[in-house]
Amino acid sequence: MKSSRLVSLLLLLQTRGRMTAAQLAEELEVSVRTVYRDVEALGAAGVPLYGDAGHAGGYRLLDGYRTRLTGLTAGEAEALFLAGAPGAAAQLGLGSVLAAAQLKVRAALPPELRAHADRISGRFHLDAPGWYADADETPYLPAVADAVWNSRTLHVLYRRWREPTDVERRLEPYGLVLKAGRWYVVAGPGPRTYRVDQILRLDDAGEEFTRPDDFDLPGYWAAYQRDFHHRLRPGRAVVRLAPGVALTGTAAATEGRPGEDGWTTVTVAIESLDHAHAEFLRLGSGIEVLEPPALRERMARTAAELARRYGNPSVTGGNL
Repeated sequence: MKSSRLVSLLLLLQTRGRMTAAQLAEELEVSVRTVYRDVEALGAAGVPLYGDAGHAGGYRLLDGYRTRLTGLTAGEAEALFLAGAPGAAAQLGLGSVLAAAQLKVRAALPPELRAHADRISGRFHLDAPGWYADADETPYLPAVADAVWNSRTLHVLYRRWREPTDVERRLEPYGLVLKAGRWYVVAGPGPRTYRVDQILRLDDAGEEFTRPDDFDLPGYWAAYQRDFHHRLRPGRAVVRLAPGVALTGTAAATEGRPGEDGWTTVTVAIESLDHAHAEFLRLGSGIEVLEPPALRERMARTAAELARRYGNPSVTGGNL
């Protein structure tokens, strides 16, 4: 709708400052001619908007001009209150700030949008950690968050899984990520990823750093997760599954079609022979390992041992 687009154009200029018609067209996903018409419409409505020609030109609002118009739709108002994660904000020391911000936004909404926001916040609740995961103690999280926000360098004593376990590190924290109830800080140089709950000591280095302009936190995290899963399950196994049998606790298997006997041959990523051996044994006779040969032989030895152990019921006290 044109009215929604005009509001978006106005808010873009308000938040970003000078923008060219081409930049506005790209952001709004319209043509440059449409931007020209929208700018004329805003000017006719009394918005103090002007444009400069030339290489460094573009459109901008008169200095000091601010609109109180939010332009929120019902869906946007719902998403805003759904996105506010009170648990995460509280851990970062921003719980009261989030509550105050939501209160101000709610007060500024028209009655019908306020009803939408109240309904969404009353019907959806985000609880990130899993049932069986103990809450991580992250006493240094507010300090790390402050360093991220203010581009402050940190000296930390960090505990890692391999020897030597406790190491000193100089961090330039670029951003924080909350994954399944656990906080991670992505920091340079590198960058590299660190668990915040494994920071044993933290000191402000008294220095500021410059965050790379081209650093993309969501993009980095997506690549980090792909690399993590690849390193977690570097091996492959080929197995046959009986009708109705599904793999659990393993990486997703490639799709396969059932053969004439109803069994399906699939390839699955495995972490190690030990891990795959334990996982596949849970399926009993519903699985046959074809490759790798070392895993097939190990499964065969285990099956033979179980057959010897349970082959004669009289040994264990008679028939059941």
